[in-house]
Amino acid sequence: MKYTKLGNADLTVSRICMGCMGFGDSQKGQHSWTLDEAHSREIIKHGLDLGVNFYDTAIGYQSGTCEQYVGRALRDFAKREDVVVATKFLPRTAEEIEGGVSGQQHIENMINTSLRNLGMDYVDLYIYHMWDWNTPIEDILDGLNRVVKAGKARYIGISNCFAWQLAKANAIAEKEGFAKFVSVQGHYNLIFREEEREMAPYCAEENIALTPYSALASGRLSRKPGENGTKRAAEDAYAKFKYDATAPQDSVIINRVAELAEQRGVSMTEISLAWLLEKVTAPVVGATKPHHIEGAAKAVDLELTAEEIAYLEEPYVPHALAGVMAQNKRENAQEKHVWTTGSQTIQTN
Repeated sequence: MKYTKLGNADLTVSRICMGCMGFGDSQKGQHSWTLDEAHSREIIKHGLDLGVNFYDTAIGYQSGTCEQYVGRALRDFAKREDVVVATKFLPRTAEEIEGGVSGQQHIENMINTSLRNLGMDYVDLYIYHMWDWNTPIEDILDGLNRVVKAGKARYIGISNCFAWQLAKANAIAEKEGFAKFVSVQGHYNLIFREEEREMAPYCAEENIALTPYSALASGRLSRKPGENGTKRAAEDAYAKFKYDATAPQDSVIINRVAELAEQRGVSMTEISLAWLLEKVTAPVVGATKPHHIEGAAKAVDLELTAEEIAYLEEPYVPHALAGVMAQNKRENAQEKHVWTTGSQTIQTN
């Protein structure tokens, strides 16, 4: 495993971040395909053995049970100072807004719940999961700064935002003396490269770490078109929503990944992630089987030639925004998407 600094933060992270959304009680939350605790622990332990020290979860994953599984496993298998733990918080609920709960108090409630779930005193990276159009960014930044000053988070990151939103937030933070975002977790992979337009150049200029999710496009970049065979492939309606509409144009790129994998004698996972590792700090890679994290770890040592990179990139065509980012606009502020934290239902936009 190789390691690097997380942007401007004093955090040393593995080049692969284990995405833990696939862990948690499948009877609680938005996904039916998640792993139970025993199998989650097996994957986390295997990741640690391979040198992965960076783990990403969220309060919204499976009603907080994901955080609980991850926290218990890391406490049992690693020293706290040897791992970098990231979790995320959700926007205020309609009930909180109506009840007068401020953005600052909401963040305090969220971090306290996450720390209880994780069984930890602090997280290394606390991530603003999605832009909250109903809460002033000044309140979000103030609340996050209080969390950092209290020692409950070492640094803060952001997810699912536009470059202008990140730039605006960090400009306000600098003006007010608040903690600034050191990382951004966006939707970025070989078949969805819209982050290259504004976000990637901005982050390169400001030394903000890119830690993209959906690094393998929910498995599509790890197998040939038409090859399924996983529970997630069969049941993840959200992933189908993000990718099925562009399947014909994406299949050209996926077939090239398969071609290069065969030529190199490696897996498609290794080719896809080796490409992404040329662009970002640490991709967030989901793993629900041991070989998933093994392939990701091997990708760190695979170097593609300039010709191979150009061959993979050449067929790309622009994609419409999908998923959370497609709804990141003011007129959608009242649209609701239900996540749960265990103690309450969180309706987010």
